Amino acid sequence: MLKVYNFMASGVLLTGFVALGLFKFSVVTDQAGNIVGFTSLGNAIYSSALMWVIALAPLGIVFYMSFGINKMSAQRAQTVFWIFAALMGASLSSIFLQYTGASISRVFFITAGTFGAMSLYGYTTKKDLTGWGSFLLMGLIGILIASLVNIFLKSPAVYFVVSVLGVLIFVGLTAYDTQKIKNMYFESDSTEVSSKKAVMGALTLYLDFINLFIMLLRLFGQRR
Repeated sequence: MLKVYNFMASGVLLTGFVALGLFKFSVVTDQAGNIVGFTSLGNAIYSSALMWVIALAPLGIVFYMSFGINKMSAQRAQTVFWIFAALMGASLSSIFLQYTGASISRVFFITAGTFGAMSLYGYTTKKDLTGWGSFLLMGLIGILIASLVNIFLKSPAVYFVVSVLGVLIFVGLTAYDTQKIKNMYFESDSTEVSSKKAVMGALTLYLDFINLFIMLLRLFGQRR
């Protein structure tokens, strides 16, 4: 499990560095730090069709890893994971346009504490959390559908409810996935298979962390 957490934490850090770095090179600010315009890079990634490529590319990589992991070497799986984390950073850099840096930092630490507590619970509890799986999956599908519908409705109430439910679902998924990954490690595997399990476990927990962060940011982030 330590290898899983190391990969996952490194992925989150890479995402953060890419997001902040890309944002810094994409905006023009005044002396007070207010955003007054975009650089050429900013126009390309925030105001053109490239924006959609950056937003959808990480999803494509998740599917690629999920369905192709058995055909990859452990080294290739790790490389794809780092590419995914970097692309997620590019995709998430736009949050700095919407929220203040201070509130993003604050929500990040809240997320880290919540994630750590629930992952610890999932790792140490003797309770079988398998039964949570179908319930959490249905909830996840529900908030995805509601989010898509709300693109057209633009309802603040739906936005709030989806965010609250999203927090609860990803808190539950953190514990559930941690226990599931831990149980996989009890199986006797070759070094190659074990390394690929570590990468996929890291990807799973990374997605739980990032989605929990986004939901909490929607609730507690301070908009610019």
